[in-house]
Amino acid sequence: FVLLHVLFEHAAGYALFAVKEVEDIGMLLPQVEQSVLNLGKFTSVIKLSAFFPFKSAQGALENINAVSEGVVHADLKLFLETNLPSGGKKKAMLGVSDAKLGAALQEELNLSIQTGGVVAEVIRGVRLHFHSLVKGLTAQAASKAQLGLGHSYSRAKVKFNVNRADNMIIQSIALLDQLDKDINTFSMRVREWYGYHFPELIKIVNDNSTYCKMAKLIGNRKELTEEMLEAIEEITMDSGKAQAILDASRSSMGMDISPIDLINIESFSSRVVSLTEYRQGLQEYLRSKMGQVAPNLAALIGEVVGARLISHAGSLTNLAKYPASTVQILGAEKALFRALKTRGNTPKYGLIFHSTFIGRAAAKNKGRISRYLANKCTIASRIDCFSEVPTSVFGDKLRDQVEERLAFYETGDAPRKNLDVMKEAVVQAGEVAAEIKRKLEKKEKKKKKREKRKLEALSTAEGDDEEEANGEAEVQMSNTSSVVFSTGGSTWGGL
Repeated sequence: FVLLHVLFEHAAGYALFAVKEVEDIGMLLPQVEQSVLNLGKFTSVIKLSAFFPFKSAQGALENINAVSEGVVHADLKLFLETNLPSGGKKKAMLGVSDAKLGAALQEELNLSIQTGGVVAEVIRGVRLHFHSLVKGLTAQAASKAQLGLGHSYSRAKVKFNVNRADNMIIQSIALLDQLDKDINTFSMRVREWYGYHFPELIKIVNDNSTYCKMAKLIGNRKELTEEMLEAIEEITMDSGKAQAILDASRSSMGMDISPIDLINIESFSSRVVSLTEYRQGLQEYLRSKMGQVAPNLAALIGEVVGARLISHAGSLTNLAKYPASTVQILGAEKALFRALKTRGNTPKYGLIFHSTFIGRAAAKNKGRISRYLANKCTIASRIDCFSEVPTSVFGDKLRDQVEERLAFYETGDAPRKNLDVMKEAVVQAGEVAAEIKRKLEKKEKKKKKREKRKLEALSTAEGDDEEEANGEAEVQMSNTSSVVFSTGGSTWGGL
């Protein structure tokens, strides 16, 4: 009597193998490892009990998705109920490779499940010799099935990835940080390079972007005249600075510079200016993206800090799963582990330190406000992650609560109760969500109307074309008949 059956999921279908001499195999595990590579020895150990081929590629994809999520598909349930032996003194044991699927099968079908150990070795052998164990299945066909299903599975995973909106935010914030570093480095290079010719400009203009614009505009300082004063003022936004630049250019102690060097400096300055403009555009894009994906988190802590939290967590879903204590020190992992190792003080804040609230709090209250802010960030991220219609109502209310808490630490004014604030937020959010839904429905109606008009216009145009074609055909027919009659008359006349 076979006590162990092994389930194997393949791209071609489900297979159930009966394992002989299960107790001996359990005892002699190293021998199993050796016999796996030899097909003759391996077939003496196991035997194909049943095979259920998938009917279509779609069916295979549905089944493999269910297996990957640890869910028992209807096909798998039917297959096991039909082919697993029932009754007898001892319960048949089913070997499964995935523990998650095993737990689901145990719950669904009340089976005795085994994973790991001998099961892992048997499945390794089945995977190696599968095409030889199933009649009518060639190695080429098995390989094609695996390749096709692999592509479909990957495509579906990418298409229905819940984090695909978060990915844009993660990439944007990473690029923003990189641009900040690059712009800073390039600006320093422009300052150093143009400083040989006009060293006084460095002290007058502090901002990197403005300096690059000035270097591009002025060029050779000796050619700077009163006429350019207005253009300089437009860039610096300060008439006093513009006049100071003009005065400094007349008495500058900088060295003379050749036209070819100036061309290179101006060209590089243009690149830095364009990078700065692109950075501003990218920040606007990030702001709009955060407004769509995590409006409450953005309203509470700001777009950039919110995006950093999402990026550090890996996705908005991951951030929503974190407790407030983790969010509080997110980004300060090094300091935390160092403190734990040296038995020192653990850090009070991580990435949330960059929010305005902690900077405004007194030194003794920084830890308390960071804890409170982390708490509110966790609530905001969960609302963003699981709400159907994204609104920033809760984020604004949570921000007000943090402001009230700051005021409480400074003045002692008691803040409102969280329950009252949340009740207000729920009512407002419901109204806003209803308004958004109404607008979406209106848009949908307008879209349908436009499509209907287009279809009507197309159908009338086709009708007109048909009428024209029929008219042309009739004209051709009448012309042909007249030609035939005239020819016939002449022929009869001749006879």
